[in-house]
Amino acid sequence: MPQMSSAHRPQTTTHVEANGRTYALPRRPTVVVCLDGFDPEYLERGIADGVLPTIAALRTKGYVGSALASIPTTTNTNNTSIVTGVPPAVHGINGNYYLDAETGEEIMVTDARRLRCGTILGAVSKAGVQTAVVTAKDKLLKVLAYEMDGIAFSSEQPNTADLSAVGASGGEELVGRARPDQYSADLSLFALDAGLKLLASLKPGLMYLSTSDYVQHKYAPGDAEANAFHAEVDKRIARMIELGATVALTADHGMADKAAADGQPNVVYVEDALTAKFGAGSVRVICPIADPFVRHHGALGGFVRVHLLKPGDIAAMMTYARSLPGVELVLDKATVCERFQLPPDREGDFAIFTDRATVIGARREDHDLSALGGHRLRSHGGIGEQRVPLILSRPLTPEYREWAETGVVRNLDVFDFALNGVS
Repeated sequence: MPQMSSAHRPQTTTHVEANGRTYALPRRPTVVVCLDGFDPEYLERGIADGVLPTIAALRTKGYVGSALASIPTTTNTNNTSIVTGVPPAVHGINGNYYLDAETGEEIMVTDARRLRCGTILGAVSKAGVQTAVVTAKDKLLKVLAYEMDGIAFSSEQPNTADLSAVGASGGEELVGRARPDQYSADLSLFALDAGLKLLASLKPGLMYLSTSDYVQHKYAPGDAEANAFHAEVDKRIARMIELGATVALTADHGMADKAAADGQPNVVYVEDALTAKFGAGSVRVICPIADPFVRHHGALGGFVRVHLLKPGDIAAMMTYARSLPGVELVLDKATVCERFQLPPDREGDFAIFTDRATVIGARREDHDLSALGGHRLRSHGGIGEQRVPLILSRPLTPEYREWAETGVVRNLDVFDFALNGVS
Protein backbone atom coordinates (compact mmCIF):
# COMPACT_ATOMS: atom_id res chain seq x y z
CA MET A 1 0.00 0.00 0.00
CA PRO A 2 1.20 3.59 -0.60
CA GLN A 3 2.92 5.12 2.39
CA MET A 4 1.12 8.20 3.65
CA SER A 5 1.26 10.03 0.34
CA SER A 6 -1.53 12.33 1.49
CA ALA A 7 -0.15 12.93 4.97
CA HIS A 8 1.55 16.22 4.19
CA ARG A 9 -0.95 17.69 1.79
CA PRO A 10 -2.83 20.60 3.32
CA GLN A 11 -6.51 20.09 4.01
CA THR A 12 -8.46 22.40 1.73
CA THR A 13 -11.94 21.42 2.87
CA THR A 14 -13.83 20.52 6.03
CA HIS A 15 -16.01 17.83 4.46
CA VAL A 16 -15.81 15.12 1.84
CA GLU A 17 -18.43 13.26 -0.14
CA ALA A 18 -18.41 9.51 -0.59
CA ASN A 19 -21.14 7.65 -2.47
CA GLY A 20 -23.67 10.45 -2.09
CA ARG A 21 -23.10 11.00 1.63
CA THR A 22 -21.20 13.87 3.26
CA TYR A 23 -18.68 13.35 6.05
CA ALA A 24 -16.92 15.94 8.18
CA LEU A 25 -13.17 15.54 8.26
CA PRO A 26 -12.10 14.38 11.74
CA ARG A 27 -11.43 17.11 14.29
CA ARG A 28 -9.57 14.63 16.48
CA PRO A 29 -8.20 11.13 15.85
CA THR A 30 -11.14 8.88 15.05
CA VAL A 31 -11.03 5.09 15.24
CA VAL A 32 -13.81 2.92 13.81
CA VAL A 33 -13.68 -0.68 15.02
CA CYS A 34 -15.55 -3.57 13.41
CA LEU A 35 -15.59 -6.30 16.06
CA ASP A 36 -16.33 -9.34 13.93
CA GLY A 37 -19.20 -11.50 15.21
CA PHE A 38 -19.92 -9.25 18.22
CA ASP A 39 -23.52 -10.31 18.74
CA PRO A 40 -25.55 -8.13 21.14
CA GLU A 41 -25.61 -11.11 23.52
CA TYR A 42 -21.85 -10.72 24.03
CA LEU A 43 -22.37 -7.07 24.84
CA GLU A 44 -25.19 -7.72 27.30
CA ARG A 45 -23.46 -10.65 28.99
CA GLY A 46 -20.11 -8.88 29.04
CA ILE A 47 -21.58 -5.87 30.82
CA ALA A 48 -23.48 -8.11 33.24
CA ASP A 49 -20.33 -10.12 34.02
CA GLY A 50 -18.23 -7.00 34.52
CA VAL A 51 -15.77 -7.75 31.72
CA LEU A 52 -16.68 -4.67 29.65
CA PRO A 53 -16.28 -1.79 32.12
CA THR A 54 -15.16 0.74 29.49
CA ILE A 55 -18.06 0.00 27.17
CA ALA A 56 -20.50 -0.13 30.10
CA ALA A 57 -19.43 3.39 31.12
CA LEU A 58 -20.18 4.64 27.60
CA ARG A 59 -23.88 4.14 28.28
CA THR A 60 -23.67 7.47 30.14
CA LYS A 61 -20.45 8.98 28.75
CA GLY A 62 -21.13 8.20 25.10
CA TYR A 63 -23.70 6.04 23.33
CA VAL A 64 -24.44 2.33 23.46
CA GLY A 65 -27.18 1.10 21.15
CA SER A 66 -27.76 -1.16 18.18
CA ALA A 67 -27.93 -1.17 14.40
CA LEU A 68 -28.82 -3.48 11.54
CA ALA A 69 -26.20 -5.25 9.43
CA SER A 70 -26.48 -5.78 5.69
CA ILE A 71 -27.87 -9.05 4.35
CA PRO A 72 -26.30 -11.52 3.98
CA THR A 73 -24.77 -11.08 7.41
CA THR A 74 -21.29 -12.05 6.26
CA THR A 75 -17.87 -10.50 6.79
CA ASN A 76 -17.09 -9.24 3.28
CA THR A 77 -20.53 -7.79 2.70
CA ASN A 78 -20.67 -5.83 5.94
CA ASN A 79 -17.09 -4.61 6.14
CA THR A 80 -17.63 -3.25 2.63
CA SER A 81 -20.94 -1.66 3.63
CA ILE A 82 -19.27 -0.05 6.64
CA VAL A 83 -16.33 1.50 4.76
CA THR A 84 -18.46 2.66 1.81
CA GLY A 85 -21.50 3.82 3.79
CA VAL A 86 -23.86 2.19 1.30
CA PRO A 87 -25.63 -1.19 0.90
CA PRO A 88 -24.61 -4.07 -1.41
CA ALA A 89 -26.91 -2.81 -4.17
CA VAL A 90 -24.45 0.07 -4.54
CA HIS A 91 -21.07 -1.39 -3.60
CA GLY A 92 -21.65 -4.81 -5.18
CA ILE A 93 -20.02 -7.12 -2.59
CA ASN A 94 -22.91 -9.40 -1.67
CA GLY A 95 -21.04 -12.24 0.01
CA ASN A 96 -17.73 -13.97 0.62
CA TYR A 97 -18.39 -16.44 -2.19
CA TYR A 98 -20.43 -16.19 -5.38
CA LEU A 99 -21.37 -17.79 -8.67
CA ASP A 100 -20.40 -15.76 -11.73
CA ALA A 101 -23.58 -15.92 -13.81
CA GLU A 102 -21.70 -15.29 -17.08
CA THR A 103 -19.00 -17.94 -16.69
CA GLY A 104 -20.60 -20.36 -14.22
CA GLU A 105 -17.43 -20.17 -12.13
CA GLU A 106 -17.62 -20.22 -8.33
CA ILE A 107 -15.33 -17.53 -6.92
CA MET A 108 -14.01 -16.60 -3.47
CA VAL A 109 -13.95 -12.83 -2.93
CA THR A 110 -10.40 -11.88 -1.88
CA ASP A 111 -9.85 -8.60 -3.70
CA ALA A 112 -11.63 -5.43 -4.87
CA ARG A 113 -12.48 -6.48 -8.42
CA ARG A 114 -16.20 -6.69 -7.66
CA LEU A 115 -16.28 -3.36 -5.77
CA ARG A 116 -18.44 -0.83 -7.61
CA CYS A 117 -17.69 2.37 -5.70
CA GLY A 118 -15.10 4.15 -3.61
CA THR A 119 -14.74 4.18 0.17
CA ILE A 120 -15.00 6.77 2.92
CA LEU A 121 -11.40 6.06 3.89
CA GLY A 122 -10.25 6.72 0.34
CA ALA A 123 -12.13 10.01 0.15
CA VAL A 124 -10.84 11.21 3.53
CA SER A 125 -7.25 10.27 2.73
CA LYS A 126 -7.35 12.19 -0.54
CA ALA A 127 -8.50 15.27 1.40
CA GLY A 128 -5.14 15.27 3.19
CA VAL A 129 -6.03 13.32 6.34
CA GLN A 130 -3.66 10.61 7.57
CA THR A 131 -5.52 7.32 7.34
CA ALA A 132 -4.78 3.75 8.37
CA VAL A 133 -6.41 0.34 8.09
CA VAL A 134 -5.46 -2.75 10.05
CA THR A 135 -7.52 -5.88 9.51
CA ALA A 136 -7.17 -9.31 11.06
CA LYS A 137 -8.19 -11.03 7.81
CA ASP A 138 -5.96 -10.37 4.83
CA LYS A 139 -8.81 -11.20 2.42
CA LEU A 140 -10.42 -7.85 3.32
CA LEU A 141 -7.42 -5.61 2.84
CA LYS A 142 -7.79 -4.76 -0.83
CA VAL A 143 -11.40 -3.67 -0.33
CA LEU A 144 -10.91 -1.78 2.93
CA ALA A 145 -7.90 0.18 1.63
CA TYR A 146 -9.23 0.60 -1.91
CA GLU A 147 -7.78 3.82 -3.42
CA MET A 148 -6.72 4.91 0.08
CA ASP A 149 -3.45 6.78 0.59
CA GLY A 150 -2.15 5.56 3.93
CA ILE A 151 -0.92 2.62 5.96
CA ALA A 152 -2.75 -0.67 5.48
CA PHE A 153 -1.89 -4.23 6.50
CA SER A 154 -3.36 -7.35 8.07
CA SER A 155 -2.55 -9.50 11.09
CA GLU A 156 -2.12 -12.42 8.69
CA GLN A 157 0.49 -10.54 6.61
CA PRO A 158 1.76 -7.81 8.95
CA ASN A 159 5.08 -7.15 7.24
CA THR A 160 3.72 -6.10 3.86
CA ALA A 161 3.31 -2.43 4.77
CA ASP A 162 5.97 0.29 4.69
CA LEU A 163 6.08 1.38 8.34
CA SER A 164 9.26 3.42 8.13
CA ALA A 165 7.27 6.47 9.21
CA VAL A 166 7.01 4.90 12.67
CA GLY A 167 10.49 3.44 12.65
CA ALA A 168 9.37 -0.16 12.12
CA SER A 169 10.30 -2.65 9.43
CA GLY A 170 6.83 -4.17 9.50
CA GLY A 171 3.82 -4.99 11.61
CA GLU A 172 5.60 -7.56 13.77
CA GLU A 173 8.20 -5.02 14.87
CA LEU A 174 5.53 -2.38 15.35
CA VAL A 175 3.43 -4.57 17.64
CA GLY A 176 6.38 -6.32 19.26
CA ARG A 177 5.40 -9.92 18.61
CA ALA A 178 5.21 -12.43 15.80
CA ARG A 179 2.19 -12.65 13.56
CA PRO A 180 -0.53 -14.76 15.17
CA ASP A 181 -1.99 -18.02 14.00
CA GLN A 182 -4.94 -17.62 11.65
CA TYR A 183 -7.15 -19.51 14.09
CA SER A 184 -6.48 -17.62 17.31
CA ALA A 185 -7.90 -14.86 19.47
CA ASP A 186 -4.61 -13.02 19.04
CA LEU A 187 -5.30 -12.48 15.34
CA SER A 188 -7.83 -9.86 16.46
CA LEU A 189 -5.84 -8.49 19.39
CA PHE A 190 -2.82 -8.06 17.11
CA ALA A 191 -4.89 -5.81 14.82
CA LEU A 192 -6.10 -3.74 17.76
CA ASP A 193 -2.59 -3.48 19.21
CA ALA A 194 -1.23 -2.35 15.85
CA GLY A 195 -3.91 0.32 15.78
CA LEU A 196 -2.90 1.45 19.26
CA LYS A 197 0.75 1.71 18.22
CA LEU A 198 -0.19 3.80 15.20
CA LEU A 199 -2.50 5.96 17.28
CA ALA A 200 0.21 6.65 19.86
CA SER A 201 2.88 7.45 17.28
CA LEU A 202 1.34 8.90 14.10
CA LYS A 203 -2.07 9.88 15.48
CA PRO A 204 -3.80 9.26 12.13
CA GLY A 205 -6.92 11.32 11.69
CA LEU A 206 -9.01 8.31 10.68
CA MET A 207 -8.35 4.63 11.29
CA TYR A 208 -10.37 1.48 10.64
CA LEU A 209 -9.67 -1.70 12.60
CA SER A 210 -11.38 -4.98 11.72
CA THR A 211 -11.07 -8.20 13.71
CA SER A 212 -11.76 -11.92 13.29
CA ASP A 213 -14.71 -13.86 14.72
CA TYR A 214 -12.63 -16.88 15.74
CA VAL A 215 -13.67 -16.52 19.40
CA GLN A 216 -17.34 -15.92 18.70
CA HIS A 217 -17.60 -18.97 16.45
CA LYS A 218 -16.18 -21.19 19.20
CA TYR A 219 -17.44 -19.73 22.47
CA ALA A 220 -20.87 -18.59 23.62
CA PRO A 221 -21.60 -15.41 25.57
CA GLY A 222 -20.53 -15.94 29.19
CA ASP A 223 -18.00 -18.67 28.39
CA ALA A 224 -14.68 -18.03 30.13
CA GLU A 225 -12.83 -17.78 26.80
CA ALA A 226 -15.34 -15.32 25.36
CA ASN A 227 -15.25 -13.18 28.49
CA ALA A 228 -11.45 -13.18 28.55
CA PHE A 229 -11.25 -12.09 24.92
CA HIS A 230 -13.83 -9.34 25.22
CA ALA A 231 -12.17 -8.08 28.40
CA GLU A 232 -8.96 -7.64 26.38
CA VAL A 233 -10.90 -5.79 23.67
CA ASP A 234 -12.41 -3.51 26.31
CA LYS A 235 -8.96 -2.65 27.69
CA ARG A 236 -7.80 -1.63 24.22
CA ILE A 237 -10.87 0.53 23.67
CA ALA A 238 -10.08 2.24 26.97
CA ARG A 239 -6.53 2.93 25.85
CA MET A 240 -7.72 4.42 22.54
CA ILE A 241 -9.97 6.78 24.46
CA GLU A 242 -7.11 7.69 26.82
CA LEU A 243 -5.03 8.62 23.77
CA GLY A 244 -7.68 11.16 22.80
CA ALA A 245 -9.47 9.30 20.05
CA THR A 246 -13.13 9.25 19.26
CA VAL A 247 -13.92 5.53 19.12
CA ALA A 248 -16.87 4.02 17.28
CA LEU A 249 -17.53 0.29 17.50
CA THR A 250 -19.92 -1.90 15.59
CA ALA A 251 -19.98 -5.43 14.16
CA ASP A 252 -20.32 -6.99 10.73
CA HIS A 253 -22.84 -9.55 11.98
CA GLY A 254 -24.10 -11.30 15.07
CA MET A 255 -23.55 -14.93 15.99
CA ALA A 256 -25.87 -17.71 17.13
CA ASP A 257 -25.81 -21.30 18.33
CA LYS A 258 -26.86 -23.64 15.52
CA ALA A 259 -26.83 -26.99 17.30
CA ALA A 260 -29.46 -29.24 18.82
CA ALA A 261 -29.60 -30.34 22.45
CA ASP A 262 -27.35 -33.31 21.66
CA GLY A 263 -24.71 -31.00 20.21
CA GLN A 264 -25.25 -32.01 16.59
CA PRO A 265 -25.56 -29.11 14.10
CA ASN A 266 -29.05 -28.18 12.91
CA VAL A 267 -28.37 -28.36 9.16
CA VAL A 268 -30.63 -28.53 6.14
CA TYR A 269 -28.77 -29.49 2.94
CA VAL A 270 -30.99 -27.72 0.49
CA GLU A 271 -29.26 -28.62 -2.77
CA ASP A 272 -29.53 -32.29 -1.87
CA ALA A 273 -33.21 -31.77 -1.08
CA LEU A 274 -34.00 -29.83 -4.26
CA THR A 275 -32.08 -32.30 -6.42
CA ALA A 276 -33.95 -35.24 -4.91
CA LYS A 277 -37.25 -33.49 -5.58
CA PHE A 278 -36.64 -31.86 -8.97
CA GLY A 279 -33.90 -33.96 -10.54
CA ALA A 280 -30.12 -34.04 -10.83
CA GLY A 281 -28.51 -30.96 -12.35
CA SER A 282 -31.55 -28.76 -11.70
CA VAL A 283 -29.94 -26.24 -9.31
CA ARG A 284 -26.68 -25.07 -7.77
CA VAL A 285 -26.82 -23.68 -4.25
CA ILE A 286 -24.21 -21.09 -3.27
CA CYS A 287 -23.34 -20.41 0.37
CA PRO A 288 -22.07 -16.80 0.58
CA ILE A 289 -20.57 -17.40 4.04
CA ALA A 290 -17.82 -19.62 2.56
CA ASP A 291 -14.38 -18.06 3.04
CA PRO A 292 -10.74 -19.00 3.75
CA PHE A 293 -11.62 -19.31 7.46
CA VAL A 294 -13.95 -22.23 6.75
CA ARG A 295 -12.82 -24.20 9.82
CA HIS A 296 -14.98 -21.84 11.90
CA HIS A 297 -18.28 -22.90 10.40
CA GLY A 298 -17.90 -25.49 7.65
CA ALA A 299 -19.29 -22.95 5.14
CA LEU A 300 -22.70 -23.24 6.82
CA GLY A 301 -24.70 -20.11 7.50
CA GLY A 302 -28.23 -18.75 7.55
CA PHE A 303 -28.60 -17.69 3.91
CA VAL A 304 -28.05 -19.26 0.48
CA ARG A 305 -28.69 -18.40 -3.14
CA VAL A 306 -30.28 -20.92 -5.49
CA HIS A 307 -29.28 -20.77 -9.16
CA LEU A 308 -31.25 -22.79 -11.70
CA LEU A 309 -28.96 -24.69 -14.04
CA LYS A 310 -31.72 -25.40 -16.54
CA PRO A 311 -35.32 -24.21 -17.01
CA GLY A 312 -37.48 -25.25 -14.08
CA ASP A 313 -40.53 -24.39 -12.02
CA ILE A 314 -39.14 -21.73 -9.67
CA ALA A 315 -42.45 -21.28 -7.87
CA ALA A 316 -42.66 -25.01 -7.11
CA MET A 317 -39.06 -25.06 -5.91
CA MET A 318 -39.66 -22.09 -3.61
CA THR A 319 -42.80 -23.70 -2.18
CA TYR A 320 -40.89 -26.91 -1.51
CA ALA A 321 -37.98 -25.04 0.06
CA ARG A 322 -40.39 -23.35 2.48
CA SER A 323 -41.43 -26.79 3.74
CA LEU A 324 -37.92 -27.77 4.79
CA PRO A 325 -37.12 -27.82 8.54
CA GLY A 326 -35.63 -24.62 9.92
CA VAL A 327 -36.38 -22.56 6.81
CA GLU A 328 -37.70 -19.15 7.83
CA LEU A 329 -38.07 -17.27 4.55
CA VAL A 330 -37.85 -17.92 0.80
CA LEU A 331 -37.81 -14.95 -1.59
CA ASP A 332 -37.56 -14.58 -5.35
CA LYS A 333 -34.75 -12.51 -6.84
CA ALA A 334 -36.73 -9.29 -7.26
CA THR A 335 -38.11 -9.39 -3.73
CA VAL A 336 -34.86 -10.22 -1.96
CA CYS A 337 -33.07 -7.45 -3.86
CA GLU A 338 -35.73 -4.87 -3.03
CA ARG A 339 -36.09 -5.84 0.63
CA PHE A 340 -32.37 -6.11 1.42
CA GLN A 341 -30.84 -3.70 -1.12
CA LEU A 342 -28.91 -6.33 -3.08
CA PRO A 343 -27.56 -6.12 -6.67
CA PRO A 344 -29.94 -8.01 -9.02
CA ASP A 345 -27.21 -9.05 -11.46
CA ARG A 346 -25.35 -10.86 -8.68
CA GLU A 347 -28.23 -12.71 -7.02
CA GLY A 348 -29.56 -16.21 -7.60
CA ASP A 349 -33.00 -17.08 -8.93
CA PHE A 350 -34.25 -17.21 -5.36
CA ALA A 351 -32.89 -16.98 -1.83
CA ILE A 352 -33.45 -19.10 1.28
CA PHE A 353 -33.08 -17.97 4.90
CA THR A 354 -33.09 -20.25 7.94
CA ASP A 355 -34.13 -19.35 11.46
CA ARG A 356 -31.61 -18.31 14.13
CA ALA A 357 -31.18 -21.90 15.36
CA THR A 358 -30.52 -23.51 11.95
CA VAL A 359 -27.91 -23.38 9.20
CA ILE A 360 -28.36 -24.14 5.55
CA GLY A 361 -25.91 -25.91 3.26
CA ALA A 362 -25.69 -27.04 -0.34
CA ARG A 363 -24.71 -30.71 -0.65
CA ARG A 364 -23.67 -32.71 2.37
CA GLU A 365 -20.38 -33.50 0.62
CA ASP A 366 -19.55 -29.78 0.36
CA HIS A 367 -19.36 -29.22 4.12
CA ASP A 368 -16.68 -30.61 6.42
CA LEU A 369 -17.63 -30.24 10.08
CA SER A 370 -14.83 -32.41 11.45
CA ALA A 371 -12.75 -29.32 12.27
CA LEU A 372 -15.29 -28.13 14.85
CA GLY A 373 -13.36 -30.28 17.31
CA GLY A 374 -16.30 -31.04 19.55
CA HIS A 375 -17.49 -27.43 19.78
CA ARG A 376 -21.12 -26.63 19.08
CA LEU A 377 -21.64 -25.04 15.68
CA ARG A 378 -22.03 -21.27 15.96
CA SER A 379 -22.58 -19.28 12.79
CA HIS A 380 -24.27 -16.36 11.04
CA GLY A 381 -25.39 -15.19 7.62
CA GLY A 382 -29.14 -14.82 8.01
CA ILE A 383 -31.69 -12.40 9.41
CA GLY A 384 -31.23 -13.72 12.95
CA GLU A 385 -27.71 -12.24 13.06
CA GLN A 386 -28.66 -8.85 11.60
CA ARG A 387 -28.86 -6.93 14.89
CA VAL A 388 -25.43 -5.67 16.02
CA PRO A 389 -24.14 -3.17 18.60
CA LEU A 390 -23.38 0.47 17.77
CA ILE A 391 -21.16 2.16 20.35
CA LEU A 392 -19.66 5.68 20.45
CA SER A 393 -17.16 6.98 22.99
CA ARG A 394 -18.60 10.51 22.91
CA PRO A 395 -22.16 11.78 23.38
CA LEU A 396 -24.30 12.08 20.29
CA THR A 397 -25.62 15.41 19.10
CA PRO A 398 -29.38 15.87 19.67
CA GLU A 399 -30.07 15.21 15.99
CA TYR A 400 -28.16 11.93 15.93
CA ARG A 401 -29.52 10.77 19.27
CA GLU A 402 -33.04 11.24 17.92
CA TRP A 403 -32.09 9.23 14.83
CA ALA A 404 -30.59 6.48 17.00
CA GLU A 405 -33.63 6.31 19.26
CA THR A 406 -36.45 6.66 16.73
CA GLY A 407 -35.09 5.82 13.28
CA VAL A 408 -33.49 2.91 11.45
CA VAL A 409 -29.73 2.80 12.04
CA ARG A 410 -27.45 0.45 10.13
CA ASN A 411 -23.87 -0.53 10.79
CA LEU A 412 -22.98 1.21 7.52
CA ASP A 413 -23.90 4.48 9.28
CA VAL A 414 -21.05 4.14 11.79
CA PHE A 415 -18.68 6.54 9.99
CA ASP A 416 -21.54 9.05 9.73
CA PHE A 417 -22.09 8.83 13.48
CA ALA A 418 -18.37 8.99 14.28
CA LEU A 419 -17.57 11.95 12.01
CA ASN A 420 -20.84 13.90 11.95
CA GLY A 421 -22.80 12.84 14.99
CA VAL A 422 -20.70 13.27 18.13
CA SER A 423 -20.38 16.38 20.24
